[in-house]
Amino acid sequence: MRIFPSGKLGLAAALALAALMPASLSLAQPAATAAQSCSAGTVYLSFDTGSQSQAEYIAQTLRKHHIKATFFMANEKTVNGDYTLDPSWAPFWKSLVADGHAFGSHTFDHVYAKRDLANGKIEVKPQFGANAGKLLAWTPQQYCDELNRVDQRFQTLTGKHIDHFWRTPGGHLTPHTLAAGEACGYKHVAWAEAGFSGDELPSDKWPNQVLLERSLKNLKDGDIVMAHLGIWSRKDPWAPAVLDPLISGLEKKGFCFATLRDHPAYQGKLTGPVILNKTAKANKGS
Repeated sequence: MRIFPSGKLGLAAALALAALMPASLSLAQPAATAAQSCSAGTVYLSFDTGSQSQAEYIAQTLRKHHIKATFFMANEKTVNGDYTLDPSWAPFWKSLVADGHAFGSHTFDHVYAKRDLANGKIEVKPQFGANAGKLLAWTPQQYCDELNRVDQRFQTLTGKHIDHFWRTPGGHLTPHTLAAGEACGYKHVAWAEAGFSGDELPSDKWPNQVLLERSLKNLKDGDIVMAHLGIWSRKDPWAPAVLDPLISGLEKKGFCFATLRDHPAYQGKLTGPVILNKTAKANKGS
């Protein structure tokens, strides 16, 4: 379609030209194109906080492709020497809110769940914060409070609440943590087998081209992809080499993208972050 610069045509002339357009060039065409572009289904990109070395690149790449993703946040140390949920990162998170992305809790101090204890408590090990590196025994209420700390800080930084999603650090999920999360308003989100990006793996053994080809070959409709906003240990970062061609390749195959707000498994399940009133509720899945 020919595009006329603003100011070159009057309104009457523009309307006359529009009336002469063939039906194939009508405004209904984008809808048909969008439907066709999703012929293979929908893939759900998700990113956990990390070193943040690739945070801006990832945000820019998503903007370039006009797609939305879901971000799981913990207050982790970054390459800038600050932490991901410090006020210094408020502009970044605000920009992602404005872009229409979704957000979930990754526990505030990136707390690893070690095991469920016989007394209904959970043995945990925070990676950051005042208790970093210590083994602690938490009640379900304490675990709920940890999830809610992310929501509280995010609201302070952006004025918005997070969504009713959470993801356990390291993929270490126990029956008690799962139940505690659900009791205080969060649905746990893992990732598909094909959705493991491999960005945590050593780049000498798992080069980016191999990871890209594996994802393009194996991802299917409904799969959740998990990557990070930066990994300290990987020498050849995943995002600059993989993210853009992965999105382009999946689009060519007929996939579209959405946040977890649109995933069938996470619609209408929970209402969002709430206070856990009865600790006993958190033990129902133990």
